[in-house]
Amino acid sequence: MVIRDLFEKAVLIFGCGNILLGDDGFGPAVVRYLNDNYRLPQEVLALDVGTSIRELLFDLLLSEKKPGKIIIVDTVDYPGRRPGEVFEIPVAGIPAKKIADFSLHQFPTVNMLQELKEHSQIEIRIIAAQIAGLPEEVRPGLSPPVADAVSTAGEQIYQMIKFGL
Repeated sequence: MVIRDLFEKAVLIFGCGNILLGDDGFGPAVVRYLNDNYRLPQEVLALDVGTSIRELLFDLLLSEKKPGKIIIVDTVDYPGRRPGEVFEIPVAGIPAKKIADFSLHQFPTVNMLQELKEHSQIEIRIIAAQIAGLPEEVRPGLSPPVADAVSTAGEQIYQMIKFGL
């Protein structure tokens, strides 16, 4: 990827998470699945952003050129969900412990996703999978229910971009 692609694509898919911490690697796994199993349209960029989403969102917030849609893929620990369950959450529905992932730590009350949504025409979608658990120490690899969710999320995202859902 060339950095200018970030500012020239109509649709950006960001796979968030740390592949060294079990189920937290879901976002990067979905991006890899999309890139390996689908021919994504020219105007789509699917990118493993690891734990660097804040910096990219900040750059997009300041950029004159913005995408039409951002799809963020991540894991969450959401009440009432089964491990591996894939679901969409609204920007306002991000669990409190995840807000820091999308905010500038210098300004904890500023949620960059909310800022992008309110001050631009960018459509923001968040596709999440319920974690089975996170390890206390480095342990690469997804749990079986979250690993099974990778293809489900990949297909859901592909349908979103293919049919403009």
